[in-house]
Amino acid sequence: MKECSKPGKRVIFTHNINIFIGSFQFSSGHLTAVLFTTSAAVFSNCLDFKNKNLTAARESSVLQGVNMCGRTACTLAPDEIRRACGYRNRTGQRRRPQWKDGDADKYRPSYNKSPQSSSPVLLSSRHFNKEAPVDECVLTTMRWGLVPAWFRESDPNKMQYSTSNCRSESLLEKKSYKDPLLKGQRCVILADGFYEWKRQEKGKQPFFIYFPQSQGAPGLTQRDKQEMEESKMLSQQTEGQREGEDVEEVSEWKGWRLLTMAGLFDCWAPPGGGELLYTYTVITVNASPNLQSIHDRMPAILEGEEEVRQWLDFGEVRSLQALKLLQSKSCLVCHPVSSFVNNARNNSPECLQPIDPTAKKVPQTTASIPARSRELKAPVRLLAFGQLNTKLELLNCLRRDQLHGHILGIAFAVSLSASALSCKRNG
Repeated sequence: MKECSKPGKRVIFTHNINIFIGSFQFSSGHLTAVLFTTSAAVFSNCLDFKNKNLTAARESSVLQGVNMCGRTACTLAPDEIRRACGYRNRTGQRRRPQWKDGDADKYRPSYNKSPQSSSPVLLSSRHFNKEAPVDECVLTTMRWGLVPAWFRESDPNKMQYSTSNCRSESLLEKKSYKDPLLKGQRCVILADGFYEWKRQEKGKQPFFIYFPQSQGAPGLTQRDKQEMEESKMLSQQTEGQREGEDVEEVSEWKGWRLLTMAGLFDCWAPPGGGELLYTYTVITVNASPNLQSIHDRMPAILEGEEEVRQWLDFGEVRSLQALKLLQSKSCLVCHPVSSFVNNARNNSPECLQPIDPTAKKVPQTTASIPARSRELKAPVRLLAFGQLNTKLELLNCLRRDQLHGHILGIAFAVSLSASALSCKRNG
């Protein structure tokens, strides 16, 4: 419905269920319009602040960093992981863990791992082979976010609460964590480091946190590559040896020092039968003094081979004794990184590259503005040149640019103004 009246009177425009009321005054050939809406639904629909795309974007951004520790990086290849987490057994002999059958193929290196993704985990071989020594370690791939064995839903994604982290203070209070702990289901989560977000006046600043390194960035040196080849030859020579035979000691890893975080794991079996699902949770403690300015919690770090051995050797070290290893440790360093890491879909070295947060950002020139950004300004430009003939075309065009709903008011004001002028000429 479109109703035109004399100057100074009310002009009403109705479009579907959206009703806009404009009070217009014509003076010296100029038009002033004061717009307001009679329906909150109109505002919500037009600006589309609740659209699913925007919600998904928010969920995939820094909001995932609210959970401590909510994002990690693990960029080493499967064989590098083996070499980087060499361990010593009870007799002090250095060993390298083997991957559990087929699990090396399931692991995917990433600069930006979030809950529900798979990560490399170190644990006792006894959990898979009852005949294996308790102090023998094995590597496996597990999904981040513990699904308790007692969970009875057919879909593990129906878990109603987050289990990506668990507080060390409440391990014995919650059944989801108490059961695995008392069963000795302790594991070590391996990563280059983890990300944490520091709250600031203007948004949040992400940081990458890791062990101090003797080299600049994750990866292999030429010497590391040579040692890896020697390791492969040694592995081929010792393959097929009977259990219990002596194995030549392996050299110490000289590459990126992996972060070793204490965790618990559980094994969930689908009620209707199917493949077993192994999942884990990262144990957290109060942040160390050097990290408190970033976040009040941090992962429980196992520092050194002996702490790793004690945490994994559930035969020699009982649960209550192992809990004493979960302490805040000032053994980590950090550096600020770009907000590029906020989006969990971004996966490149830029995620952990150091930046200077005090450096001023260079404003982009028009030529450097992404095509999508320029495209978002199309509705106003088209309207200005008379290429949008109806408010319906304008509305459809604006809906395609949901994230830039702030231009909607301008566009509708011009549209209503043009309609009012048309009414004046025709009436």
